[in-house]
Amino acid sequence: MADASTIDAARTAAFQFQGQDIPWLVDHWAEHQPDKAFLIWDPKDGPNRTWTYAEFAEATKRVAAGLAARGVGVGDMVLIHAENCPEGVIGWYACARLGAVAVTTNTRSVAAEVNYFITHTGCVGAITQPKYAALVAEAGPDLGWVVVTEDNSGVPATADELDHGRDSWDSLHSDAADVPTRQRDALLPAGILFTSGTTSKPKAVVHTHANALWAAKVNPTNIQLEADDVYLASLPFFHVNTQSWAIWSILGVGGTVVLQPKFSASKFWPVIEQHSVTHISLLPFVIQTAFEQGIPEQHTVKVGVFGLIMGVLDQMMGMKVVAAYGMTELVTHCIHSNPWEQYPELAMGKVSPGYEMLIVKEDGELARIGEMGELWIRGVRGVSVCLEYFHNDAANEKFFTDDGWARTGDIVMLLDDGNIRYCDRDKDALKVGGENVSAREVEDTIRAAGLALVDVAVVAQTHERLDMVPVAFAIKADPDLDEDAAAAQIIEHCKANVADFKVPRAVYFVDEFPTAELGKISKKDLRELADTYVAT
Repeated sequence: MADASTIDAARTAAFQFQGQDIPWLVDHWAEHQPDKAFLIWDPKDGPNRTWTYAEFAEATKRVAAGLAARGVGVGDMVLIHAENCPEGVIGWYACARLGAVAVTTNTRSVAAEVNYFITHTGCVGAITQPKYAALVAEAGPDLGWVVVTEDNSGVPATADELDHGRDSWDSLHSDAADVPTRQRDALLPAGILFTSGTTSKPKAVVHTHANALWAAKVNPTNIQLEADDVYLASLPFFHVNTQSWAIWSILGVGGTVVLQPKFSASKFWPVIEQHSVTHISLLPFVIQTAFEQGIPEQHTVKVGVFGLIMGVLDQMMGMKVVAAYGMTELVTHCIHSNPWEQYPELAMGKVSPGYEMLIVKEDGELARIGEMGELWIRGVRGVSVCLEYFHNDAANEKFFTDDGWARTGDIVMLLDDGNIRYCDRDKDALKVGGENVSAREVEDTIRAAGLALVDVAVVAQTHERLDMVPVAFAIKADPDLDEDAAAAQIIEHCKANVADFKVPRAVYFVDEFPTAELGKISKKDLRELADTYVAT
């Protein structure tokens, strides 16, 4: 007889999803509400297209059969390097049917970065778009196959882009009856998202089928989502916001998701009106656009998901703004507000059911009321938090404690009523227009530019639209070094080696860096200095 006391927490939690996985969830809705709209594609130009739950399930089966014919099976990694598009979503869920793992990557990455994504995860093939076909071919010469969509998220491809010599998206479509069967395992990996964090190399966050099922179960309650609701997904599919907060939430209630190629300021309110959107994700640039375009007196949005409590937003935007905190590794809104409580301004809410929270000071002691410390979150790995960082023991040991706490790197303060107030992100992390940027990665890239520099430091400079942008401070080893020429060389080198949002907007030369305790560079002082310059 098995001794239940020896069964680990992850397997116990996964048992709650016995007989379920992502394909099961899709097929559940396809069976019980086959004609309900699941995915509405709203491209920049051209007609919209809608997939009902039954049509979406059938499409994923056909592509899964095509992937299986190419040898893709359980545990195989498939790169999806594309802007938001129906093919990317269908391809992701087709991989899930096979037990394969979809590796979704940032389309602003350069070839060197994509090569790392491919080689680190061991991708066997790739799904991409005409505009990225050459880049993927350069980055992945050893890929077994590359399939290219017909257009670029609704925009016709140029003749040069179509001359890629690769198989078409249609070549993946096979007989849905040929999809191999497998035993459902909720703890099987389903997707990988790369996150920069604060290390020099991006980390591959592994999400399981149970992570998606967990999000589908708890997210709707967190954000007051119901069966007739519609979520607008305009943020990148290679981010947890669209994959989990939008799509997995919708799958939890059998609702509808509207997918756009990317965020569009001009179409923001028109798309909401056309599709009767009820839920949106709010980032600073989304809020700014909403105000610039003018808030309609009557609109359909009921809930905007934001990071903080700001009562004025509720009134000005005409919707309920729900505070929701999370990160790629934590899968869902592990801290959130609810509509029945009152909160202090700029609070984050309280820890969500299914999670535990601590605030830990630098000396390892727990923070008291009014004290700042690092936010630690504990859930169940592979269920309520990610399974792991793929092939990165050092990162796993740094992020997870031995007893399962996740060190988020976010600095918060405990308030006297149990609420949490956000204070700052780990000093080496920047967030540029919603994109996480590793200062260390950019610094290492600058050091490789071949200039005579004593040291370099990358920090955030306040920016009107993007909230912040990266800038670099450098100390010259050669006093005669031409600063203008050196700055230009640094920026050009970065443009060739990192994504555009990571490239410093400016390089400032100083004689020495301000220091803090233990002689460390005081990036707080450098950020303040950066803000005395004009942002570009």
